[in-house]
Order: sequence, then structure tokens, then C-alpha cells
Amino acid sequence: MLYLKEANPEDLEKEFEFITNTPEEENGFTNPAFGCSREEFEHKILPGYLNAAKGVGLKEGWVPETEFFLWEDDRIVGLFRIRHYLTEALANGAGHIGYGIRKECRGKGYASEGLRLAVEQAWKLIREEEIYLSVRKDNPGSIQVQKKNGAYIHHEDEKEFYTRIRKSALETGLLKD
Repeated sequence: MLYLKEANPEDLEKEFEFITNTPEEENGFTNPAFGCSREEFEHKILPGYLNAAKGVGLKEGWVPETEFFLWEDDRIVGLFRIRHYLTEALANGAGHIGYGIRKECRGKGYASEGLRLAVEQAWKLIREEEIYLSVRKDNPGSIQVQKKNGAYIHHEDEKEFYTRIRKSALETGLLKD
């Protein structure tokens, strides 16, 4: 069974294992904690995740964001980062949701179901009428995941598609709830 669970101290070992095995940057998803020690994860990274979700201790210009790990039974298979609102830079860039799936789990539907679950969580956190996302043009799997979850291409540049999911997509039954 797949489910999202917020970062938390009780799952520290499995969260640490996932984070340290996720590249620093891949397909547009960034992982600033790549290469951290277990001690650094426990005392700096994880508390940073928890504080960011509450809007505490944010760097200037940053917004609250919640890290949700995607679990399949007792194993973490992905990470979904939900930003609670947008700055101008986020609105014209990464958007509300960023996600990464464990390499060996790609192409098996985890991203599609994880994004569906993340969109449900996002509507509880964000105040905009649309969820903003972006995807690199060289990542066709991810654009399909977003479209499967009700996204449409809002605009594009030479490197990325910028997509949106309307709140009405859930209300009209386009997305399962």
C-alpha cells in the first residue's frame, strides 16, 4: 500500500537512508542533504524539515514547505516536497510541488500515485486556486505523471514545461479523492 507520511523523528533511519541515496540533483529535483552524515541528518537536516513545515527558521525569501515521504508498506520509495505558497520566483519556476522517486522504483506508477496523494495534501496547505509544477523537457515520464494527475501545460521555455492543476480537477472528479 502506498501512502505519504510527513518527515518525522520516528522514521529517522529510513528517511536518512533514502536521503543519502538520492542524488544531489536529478531531473530538476534537488536534494541539498545528499552526502550528509547520519549525525548531520538527525541534528540539522531533519529538524530543518520539521521547522520549515512550521515556517520556523526559514532563509530569507524561502516559504514554508513540508517534506512528505512516499512509503510502500515499510519502505520509502519517494519524496514529495510541498511549498505552502509561492514567491514570484517559485511561481515562475519550481512551483508548489517537487518530487523524486527512488531510481529502481521508476516506471512502476509510484510517481503517479504519489503525486495524486501529494495534490490532496497540497490543497490542505496552499491558498492559490491552482497548483504550480514544472518539469524539464528531457523528462517525458514526469510530464506524463503530471498530466495523469490533471495538469495542463501553462507555458514553456527552452528547458522546461510549467504546468498547473486546477482545484476544479479534484472537484469535477478528474482526480480520485
